[in-house]
Amino acid sequence: MPRTAVAYTPFVPNGHLTDPAGTTIDSTLVTNGVVINNVDPERTLIRVTNTSGAAKNVTVKTGTGSQSWMAGQGDSVTPVALTSGVEWLGPFTSARFQQDGSKLYVDFVSGHTGAITVFKLPKAF
Repeated sequence: MPRTAVAYTPFVPNGHLTDPAGTTIDSTLVTNGVVINNVDPERTLIRVTNTSGAAKNVTVKTGTGSQSWMAGQGDSVTPVALTSGVEWLGPFTSARFQQDGSKLYVDFVSGHTGAITVFKLPKAF
């Protein structure tokens, strides 16, 4: 099955951003994982929540291909606390996490419920 694409929510330079609800982590996301297309890893932040009754891990997968020369450091696995846990992940190193075709992959473990929101930081002025 193909991964589910989750779009960026851009931060607004010199402005504000009302807290978005994010994309619900359901059985499809748990089974297939998430893809962030046209990723800019160094400007990407991911917020993951967990509403299940047990702590759950979220994994940002190492990249494949010649651009991921730091992939040998392995995946980034972050525990998210039970019931009301919130974790912020990133920014990321392109040389470790970028997949072929400018993508980033995120995986969830069985039973994970909650939401994922992908933020894009603005370029410095």
